[in-house]
Amino acid sequence: MKLLWNKVFNQYWSPYVAIGIAGILSAVYFGITNTVWAVTGEFTRLGGHILQLFGVDISDWAYFKLIHMDGTTFSRTDGWIVWGMFIGALITILLANNFKIRVPKQKRRLVQGFAGGIIAGFGARLALGCNLAAFFTGVPQFSFHAWIFIVATAVGTYIGVKVVSAKWWKGKPVLRKGNTAPPAKERRKIQPYIGAALALSYAALILYFFLSGKTMLGVAALFGAAFGILIERGQICFTSAFRDLFISGRALMTKAITMGMAVSSVVTLIIIVAYGLDPITKIAAPSTFVGGVLFGIGIVMAAGCETGMMYRLMEGQVVFLPVFIGNIIGATALAYAWDHMGVYNLLVKSGSPVNLIEVMGPAGALIVTLVLLGAGFAIAVFWQRKYRFGVGFKKGDVKHVG
Repeated sequence: MKLLWNKVFNQYWSPYVAIGIAGILSAVYFGITNTVWAVTGEFTRLGGHILQLFGVDISDWAYFKLIHMDGTTFSRTDGWIVWGMFIGALITILLANNFKIRVPKQKRRLVQGFAGGIIAGFGARLALGCNLAAFFTGVPQFSFHAWIFIVATAVGTYIGVKVVSAKWWKGKPVLRKGNTAPPAKERRKIQPYIGAALALSYAALILYFFLSGKTMLGVAALFGAAFGILIERGQICFTSAFRDLFISGRALMTKAITMGMAVSSVVTLIIIVAYGLDPITKIAAPSTFVGGVLFGIGIVMAAGCETGMMYRLMEGQVVFLPVFIGNIIGATALAYAWDHMGVYNLLVKSGSPVNLIEVMGPAGALIVTLVLLGAGFAIAVFWQRKYRFGVGFKKGDVKHVG
């Protein structure tokens, strides 16, 4: 039993396993709810509710009409996906006795994280999805906009790496005397008990949803917690999937996410065909590319995407609180700019939803998707073998572990 506990809670899981399971669950979630695993849409609605609390009338904002503001964050499935992810991640962090308040040595990181969160939030909603809806779940839905977003995010991440590598961004290093952190064996052991109590309480809430007829809320709360557990245990961060390529040449996360999308694509297509469901297709437009670039820049500045931000905030990393707040502000700002500043007419109106299934049929869409993902995996392997930061691609076959 102790050995099993250590493997589950005291060791991080292989990202291949974590993201592979997440890919399957996201496909099953789509089959049950006919919607996708996503978070920034709910961040935007939260921003709208906050504006309403301050007396702002958002009833005529076109973007809020697009994403719907019905109910509250606690009466929507998208809301419980978000809160479930926070709670699921926190449960495993507490069970692993790994919660600790971590304040960045450089206070500028709080401002930088806030700015990065704003840019990432604005870009994500401009593209109608972040690393989930416009990337990880967008590809398995065979929505063409996801491929535009991936390329754009890679470009934005490269720009972001250049920004955060500059001396003016890094500032002067702050040195601290000694190591003030207590050894692991001296840490208080109360965290696992709190985690267990939280898990039981949350399980009771999910049971209440099902018994009271709020089945979809129960499903969302259950899957949200599962997603939170998986991203935390696998330390899944879409930022590192791109950023690490340019900084260290390491491609472990890139390869894991690519394989996860491949698995999810197969399962999603089976569900679409078996149950006659329509895939979720978003608009492919200039906004998709511009939003992806901004998103890539923002997540590098913030040092984490939406998923990475969520579990790291639950770990006690204070820098990700301003990232979270900035993300909501950026997404809400886009909701205002959508029609009030002409963003829709300028960048979105000319586009249209394009789904690969409609263009080339189910078999063709799956084959093309798997070929593209396979090519991406091969590029990641080559990149990891050959690329060195500050040097570029070198001759020779120097291999990395992982």
